[in-house]
Amino acid sequence: MRFALLVGVLALLAVLVVGVYVTGFTDYLGNNPSTCNNCHVMDSVYENWYHAGHRQWTTCNDCHTPHALIPKYFIKALSGYHHVSAFLLGDIPTAIRAKESSRKIVQENCLRCHEQTVDNLDWQMTYTKMKTSVTAFRATGTLLMVSEVSRSCLTSIWRRINEC
Repeated sequence: MRFALLVGVLALLAVLVVGVYVTGFTDYLGNNPSTCNNCHVMDSVYENWYHAGHRQWTTCNDCHTPHALIPKYFIKALSGYHHVSAFLLGDIPTAIRAKESSRKIVQENCLRCHEQTVDNLDWQMTYTKMKTSVTAFRATGTLLMVSEVSRSCLTSIWRRINEC
């Protein structure tokens, strides 16, 4: 009985190890942006990031995942689940739209990295002028979904200023 159980556990372990190796699962645990480009839907996003100024400073995870260890891998696991589900069910979107939770993460990372810049802004600027900076922000290479994020980012900055 014990021998059969041992053989079953070893067989299951072997299947898992081979599965992890064949699928390249461990690649998704790292920070290599080319891994994010495995899906054809990400081609234009990856190309824009690759040719933009943020490439030398950031990877996908710097903006799109929390920086604390456990929340980062929880979000990566959740995203992976959604990606696998989309592929298995054939429900791959032609355009990617950020969910509200993703927008919040990107917004927090935007403010975290650019905190000194935000603190040094001339707050006499009108809200309309701030909204025009969204167009400039698009040049970072993160496409239209970031313009939605940056609008909410600018809105939250504006609210924070008005609270002072």
